[in-house]
Amino acid sequence: MNGTLFRRGMQTSWKITALLAAVLSLYISMIVSMFDPKLGESLAAMAESMPQLFAAFGMDQPGATLTEFMANYLYGFLLVVFPLVLALLLVWRLIARPSDRGDLVWMLSGAQGRLRVLLSQLGALVCCQLLLAVYCAALGAGCAGAMFPGELDLPAFLRMNAGLFGLQLFLAAACVLLACLFGEMRRGFGVGAGLCALFLLLKMLSDAGEKAELLRWFTPLSLFDPDGLLAASGSAAMGAAVLYLGAAGMLAAACVRFCRRDLAL
Repeated sequence: MNGTLFRRGMQTSWKITALLAAVLSLYISMIVSMFDPKLGESLAAMAESMPQLFAAFGMDQPGATLTEFMANYLYGFLLVVFPLVLALLLVWRLIARPSDRGDLVWMLSGAQGRLRVLLSQLGALVCCQLLLAVYCAALGAGCAGAMFPGELDLPAFLRMNAGLFGLQLFLAAACVLLACLFGEMRRGFGVGAGLCALFLLLKMLSDAGEKAELLRWFTPLSLFDPDGLLAASGSAAMGAAVLYLGAAGMLAAACVRFCRRDLAL
């Protein structure tokens, strides 16, 4: 990894990362403040009136504890979608667009190897994702501690966040790999973005009703099981491990492909 290229990538990425962090700050603080066991009964009644809609967004089980409440209303949809948007924007800004415009060739002209250039860009991508994930986890824990002292199960909460970061890495790695596989990276990026949107849609449909439950086997989002991670389920931990291993494998394959591809001048 080249330090100068890494810092350049971070300068390119920090504004969009900060913007999404600000938006998520509003959602996280607002949703945590809504926790109330009595309110949970009202939300459960509302979910019963529109079960498929609430289930599609992962909000069909309010939960009896603060940790379960946060898992349902934050980790079922919001903290999956917003980091995915960040990943797509960063893959485009750091890898796909510079490659098609010839910027990466300029970097290579400075006696930097292809692998070193790509690792620098990937380092900035993963670092921004990690910063957003840590910030959201810290903010959630901080809001919970300030508003409802002693209510948050911190070890379970951290397990859930670790699993979520694995999902974020997996989706970002899939976009990077597809971008590198196509002759024009922007086309591969478009396919990757569309595939991620399809994965999200399939997850929502599979959660909406029993008739579409089979669709859960066709999306990697099913490997992230917030409730299972809260309960320290072995299958949920295995799903998270598969996401991390899959992300590592796809990033390695992307590096191999990038080192062999033709770059735009």
